[in-house]
Amino acid sequence: MGSGTWSTDVYDAADRYRRATGTSAFAYSDSGARTVHKGLDPKGVTARESRDSDEHPDSVAIAVLFDVTGSMGSVPRVLQQKLPQLLGLLLRKGYVTDPQILFGAIGDATCDRVPLQVGQFESDNRLDEDLSRFVLEGGGGGQMTESYELAMYFMARHTSLDCYEKRGKRGYLFIIGDEQAYSRVKPSEVRDVIGDKLSEPIALRAIVDEVRRMYDTYYILPAGSSYAGNTTILDFWRDLLGQNVIALDDLDAVCETIALTVGLGEDSIDLDEGLADLDEVGSAAAGSVSKALARIGGGRAPLARGATPSDLAGPVTVERL
Repeated sequence: MGSGTWSTDVYDAADRYRRATGTSAFAYSDSGARTVHKGLDPKGVTARESRDSDEHPDSVAIAVLFDVTGSMGSVPRVLQQKLPQLLGLLLRKGYVTDPQILFGAIGDATCDRVPLQVGQFESDNRLDEDLSRFVLEGGGGGQMTESYELAMYFMARHTSLDCYEKRGKRGYLFIIGDEQAYSRVKPSEVRDVIGDKLSEPIALRAIVDEVRRMYDTYYILPAGSSYAGNTTILDFWRDLLGQNVIALDDLDAVCETIALTVGLGEDSIDLDEGLADLDEVGSAAAGSVSKALARIGGGRAPLARGATPSDLAGPVTVERL
């Protein structure tokens, strides 16, 4: 996947049509749907692919997975409204030449009807279409844990990236949430939600190490969520991801934060240059982004290595170009 080119004009036209007709940008969910859309169903998927092409010869995979339980249900609506800013910074400012973006939604596999939804890697306005198909269930288990580990399992074992496989360059994975992951990937949930058969559970740290071989992985805890600023949540994720944990004091700044994090990781900008870009495009997010990214600085996180599960195919390590 990943063909085509993003057009703000097309996005604006679709937005004007929705406003004129009173149609929701999340019409599938807002119409009462409570089952996963077939285009986002992870069950039976061999791989979501980010591929090079004549049109996009230097693809960079960027995955954004958001918790849609409880107070986090507003996140995809903010992402949908801010898509032009995200793509505009990545493309017009030259942070990435050929970004391919995948959106996914995370729930709780212990109780939700739709615990995992995963779109395709896209380069054009199909991103907006993918967002419109998500079920914003708003459930969750109410115990400060959601199924982030199940989502990371899918990303580690059911995505295929040319940037990684051809050039030894990791993609980017952003998890936007406000709770902890469960302590292990459970075979029964993998079977029911994704369709794989596991002989035994996978420890959380093992699946985190596995996904970090392919992706520079970040966790964003935004303001407005149930556990915003909660030190227990932040410490939990910092133990897993180190400095790649971002406490964001304004949910509306999430797209700008993602864009500048990618720009920093690609060495396209330093933080001051990125903040100047935000001012230039009229974004009010510079203050929030500056505070959020102060811990990250200008470099990508070190490659995390761990023991490779016996049923994991592919290279164990990758050398950065």
